[in-house]
Amino acid sequence: MTTQALLDPDRLFAPDLGQRRVARELYDAVAGLPIVSPHGHVDPALLADENATFGTPADLFIIPDHYVFRMLYSQGVPLEALGIPLCAGARDVLRDAVETDHRKIWQTFAEHFYLFRGTPSGVWLAHELYAVCGIQKKLTGVTAQEIYDELVHKLAQPEYRPRALFDRFKIEVLCTTDAAADSLEHHKAIKESGWSGVVRPTFRPDAVVNLLVPGWRENIEALGSVVGREITTAKALISALEERRAFFKSMGATSTDSGVETPYTEALSPIKADKIFARALAGKATAKDAKRFTGHMMIEMARMSVEDGLVMQLHAGCYRNHNPVVLREFGADMGHDIPVQTEWVQNLKPLLDRFGNDPRLTLLLFTMDETSYSRELAPLAGHYPALRFGPPWWFHDSLNGMARYFDQVMETAGLYNTAGFNDDTRAFVSIPARHDVWRRASANWLAGLVVRGLIDMADANEMASEMANGLARRTYKL
Repeated sequence: MTTQALLDPDRLFAPDLGQRRVARELYDAVAGLPIVSPHGHVDPALLADENATFGTPADLFIIPDHYVFRMLYSQGVPLEALGIPLCAGARDVLRDAVETDHRKIWQTFAEHFYLFRGTPSGVWLAHELYAVCGIQKKLTGVTAQEIYDELVHKLAQPEYRPRALFDRFKIEVLCTTDAAADSLEHHKAIKESGWSGVVRPTFRPDAVVNLLVPGWRENIEALGSVVGREITTAKALISALEERRAFFKSMGATSTDSGVETPYTEALSPIKADKIFARALAGKATAKDAKRFTGHMMIEMARMSVEDGLVMQLHAGCYRNHNPVVLREFGADMGHDIPVQTEWVQNLKPLLDRFGNDPRLTLLLFTMDETSYSRELAPLAGHYPALRFGPPWWFHDSLNGMARYFDQVMETAGLYNTAGFNDDTRAFVSIPARHDVWRRASANWLAGLVVRGLIDMADANEMASEMANGLARRTYKL
């Protein structure tokens, strides 16, 4: 079976033949455009060393990818059977159960590969296996070891090293996500290596502005160590963040990123902010304290963005680490985050009252709550000069999620108040797959507008190019 047979060339396009023909033409014009990846979670260490490799097929496809092991876990496959590392405080009985034989991990994955049928993860994995790695047999329990051997051979070749794939993928720029206290040593190594790839950091302050995050006090101390002074007040924290933002910007950063459960904002007086900060240092901060302080810091982050020009991303609507058992044994970000209902109009108003009309601010909004698309977010982005609406995020980064987004957002916000696409991935080899899905879904949506007579082909071609990389390039100032 050939790669072309494993991947339908017209996948994701509408069944209507007229729309499909137009979609194919639009897609073909943008399929080969460079990839702009303005927001994601690829480890920069992967690209800092020209001789770095991905390790085994299990290291590449399974162990670091919570999209993959989340699905298997939902069907009763223990995470330890997939080689997922345990936390320091995990039960001893689990330690001997963590599988270290990567062939066995791959076999388990292959035997459950059918679970991904019809899912976005299935689409990405198929693209990774069949297009990126050139596998020409369907992955099943029967073919697992043969494919494992082929992957081991290929991953050992120079053309499958991360930097080589970066170039093959035609990545114009890749932005990572980095903690406020990060030394950015890997970014420095990339810049000094002479390699032509462009990799930029992104400033993420969550670990120090969210008072209830595990290890918050240690994170504050680490930040204080980096800036060379103790942080004992809210004012001192703000000063440290300003200093670190300047450092990140000097290293090529063009944006910041904040992840919050709710987009609540509140302007606290310096006295109130310091009192809450003092309670947090004493281990006495309440959930209300944390909500108010984070809301205050979001306004401060917007103020800093007005002053230093960094784009501000705000991701909201996710209940992090919902499963206490998985959190205790395996830690955070292990596939147990769940969308929650989110209100934007009232929560964001204090910030918008101060900065929403200021064109020096670019505030890019993301949500896990699709019910707010047409009710709140599209009208907000369609009015305030400071606002742009990010692409469908996380659970909605899929053909149907994109279709719902186009249907509910574009008529009110307009295409040019959106930010194009970002892949938001930890899985480096999934980057071209995710961008390909977006480009196909965009072409299919635009083709629908063409066959309905709402736009002509000249408009559609220009819009397809903007959606592929133009909007992202301009929104993120890349």
